Amino acid sequence: MTLEHTSSTHPLLPPTTEDQRFDWLRLLRSRRVGISTFYRLMHDHGSASAALVHLPDIASTAGVENYQICPEAVIHAELSAARSLGATLICRGDPAYPARLAELDDAPPMLWAMGSAKILSKPQIALVGARNASSLGGRMARALATGLGEAGFVVTSGMARGVDTAAHLAALTTGTIAVLGGGVDVLYPAENTKLAEDIVSQGGARISEQPMGLQPQARHFPARNRIISGMAQAVIVVEAAARSGSLITARTALDQGRDVMAVPGHPFDARASGCNMLLRDGARLVRNAEDVIEALASLAEVIDPPSPELLLAEPCGERPLAEIAKLHQTILDRLGPSPMGEDQLIRDLGAPSRIVSPALTDLELEGRINRQPGGLISRIG
Repeated sequence: MTLEHTSSTHPLLPPTTEDQRFDWLRLLRSRRVGISTFYRLMHDHGSASAALVHLPDIASTAGVENYQICPEAVIHAELSAARSLGATLICRGDPAYPARLAELDDAPPMLWAMGSAKILSKPQIALVGARNASSLGGRMARALATGLGEAGFVVTSGMARGVDTAAHLAALTTGTIAVLGGGVDVLYPAENTKLAEDIVSQGGARISEQPMGLQPQARHFPARNRIISGMAQAVIVVEAAARSGSLITARTALDQGRDVMAVPGHPFDARASGCNMLLRDGARLVRNAEDVIEALASLAEVIDPPSPELLLAEPCGERPLAEIAKLHQTILDRLGPSPMGEDQLIRDLGAPSRIVSPALTDLELEGRINRQPGGLISRIG
């Protein structure tokens, strides 16, 4: 029986002492404690130390016999390994924790980082693609990464062979982040050892939610991909087969409300089939960095990111009338007489559903939009 629970949205305060950080890490490393369980335990018991005290009884109630929490020696070893390599533990709620990633329900409670922690707070674009990239795919990845870097964006990828490697190399001087599937100290693939070192030495960062020293396995990469897309404003897929990790990243990005873009390819090239499928399904077509920058600028004009004060005011119905009117008009401009999926509308707007859904209800009550079965919406008049 699993210990997993539904994650909580209760505000989580970051640890402020070394003992608290130790307990956070020990709780998360304990057997059968996943991310949602971690947050639930923190919510129910108020601290990691209190959760650790209750964890054996919780496991027993769930039918897990002879349960033992993670030994202290394991955590001491991980922290020692991190200190020897200069890795930094960044907890959710810390100023250095990526703000966009923190918005996700399944955001990692902690990240190990090597290199510059400051780069994590800069605007990021994720650039992913095939490991067996074609020559043209590699050139496109380098051109996009160079142009986006010159425009002030950090290029985020997974340090895999092919497109990822090309993107990181092109963005070394402007800033790049590698999200690893194994421990932040495990340089995989081995051929990218120098690249991994250069990312850190030239002002970039390598990050991972996995324990120090953990060798990457196939099951780790989908979880890694959610971090790549979660930190970024948009995800660009350069080359991808119909079934590939890059498409998993794209689907995750859509679920997270991130914009997805793709580079078109020849229909006969299997490495382009995934990108062409994304374009068929509504992804933005990308030919160069200017296309990306223009698309992001248009999204910013559609709906400005809400300020923290505005988000706090929303539950109390205190959003400024001008903001509400602007959002209503933006929604109406996007809709027409042909039905459109509500989920697609929310993705197009690039705004959280908690902001868009009340506005849709307002417009429906005003008789300006029509809701239809299947989550479809159309404009009236």
